[in-house]
Amino acid sequence: MRGEILGLERWRFWRDEDKLEIVTSMGIGGASVTQVAQRHEITRQQIYAWRHALKKKGLWSPDAEALFFPINLPVAAGVPAAQPPVVETAPPSAVELRLRGGRCLHFDSTLDAAALTALIRAVEAA
Repeated sequence: MRGEILGLERWRFWRDEDKLEIVTSMGIGGASVTQVAQRHEITRQQIYAWRHALKKKGLWSPDAEALFFPINLPVAAGVPAAQPPVVETAPPSAVELRLRGGRCLHFDSTLDAAALTALIRAVEAA
C-alpha cells in the first residue's frame, strides 16, 4: 500500500485569548461562522467547540457583548396609550372552615393567606 502526502498537516496550539477573540468576532460586520472559520483556517465545528469550552471556563458569555439602551418614545397626539390588561377578580364570598374539635371559622374570601394561617393557629391553640 502506498500513501501520498497531499498537503502539509499542521497542529496548532491556540491560547484562550486567541480563541476568545475568534469566537467574539462572529457577527461583527455581519461575519458568519463560516467566514470567520475560513479567515482563520479552521473548521466551523472548531469555533463551536471553542465557544462551548470558553463558556464552561467562564471566559465567554453570550450576553457579554449585548448592549441595552433606554428608548424614550414620544406619545403621538391622538393615539391612546396602551392600557394594562384589567384582571377580573371574583367578588368576595363568605367562607366557612371547619377545624378539629368542632370549631368553625367564618371569614371573607379576600382574607390574606398569612392572616388566615395566623388565625387558624390561634384558634387551634385556644
